[in-house]
Amino acid sequence: MEIRVLKYFLAVAREKNITNAAMSLHITQPTLSRQLKELEEELGKQLFIRGNKNITLTEDGLLLRKRAEEIVSLSDKTIADIKYSDTLIGGDIAIGCAETEGLRTIIQMMMNVQHTYPNICFHISSGDKQNVLEDLERGLIDFGIFIDPIDKTNYNYLLLPRKEVLGIVARKDSSLAKKGYVTKEDLLNAPLILSRQLCEDSLLMRWFGKPLSDLHVVATYSLIFNAGLMVSEGMGYAIAIDKLIDINGNNNLCFLPLSPSIEANLYIMWKKQQLFSKAASKFLDELENTLNKKGD
Repeated sequence: MEIRVLKYFLAVAREKNITNAAMSLHITQPTLSRQLKELEEELGKQLFIRGNKNITLTEDGLLLRKRAEEIVSLSDKTIADIKYSDTLIGGDIAIGCAETEGLRTIIQMMMNVQHTYPNICFHISSGDKQNVLEDLERGLIDFGIFIDPIDKTNYNYLLLPRKEVLGIVARKDSSLAKKGYVTKEDLLNAPLILSRQLCEDSLLMRWFGKPLSDLHVVATYSLIFNAGLMVSEGMGYAIAIDKLIDINGNNNLCFLPLSPSIEANLYIMWKKQQLFSKAASKFLDELENTLNKKGD
């Protein structure tokens, strides 16, 4: 299975039309059709359902699309990493992270590296903890930014100089907003909107002293913007990390810390025995020099 053919397959999956895909690839339609037929024969699976106008993916086709995107992305990243000479350091550095204000610290170091090596380009991908861990394991990203609790056994890591504070996002006209903070008693029967990542961690369960399934959970979210919309419409209270929701100006939302407080450490991690590109090695030097100084 060639990278070139996978790119052909992805073009068809994207365009949903053989003619349009062939035009985007600058090849003839018969050539593209033949390559796709040979790919299906190689895999022994039907990848497409061919309609009158559009082409849709079968279940096997959907699986191949996900894997092909990863393979092509890793191939492109590898080529970019090794094409620079010793005297010209450049290429791509991929970082995965959840939504966190702590990314500001990393951004400053990214800018420092680019000042010295302007041919370095950073790519930030957002996802929950499990998504970022999977990308790190597959080599799709060089570094991951994680919030405790996180198993660091198989990783090297640096502690970022910031703790994440958990609380709730509430409407300013809600009864809880008048308190300035919330306790577990305030939330035991309240309609709660939880992040998928927090649902998978034991942090909240320890704070509540009971399984999250015993709470009145009305919705879950992966993006805090969507949680803010649900809170704004009166659906419930979102348990979230501070600084991620705009609570200024005409916004009708506020943030209330938990009491007793929950503060979580923030780490940037990479795989042990990781073989870095020259660009990623320079960024790691910047991370270690800057963060170790802050820790002194």
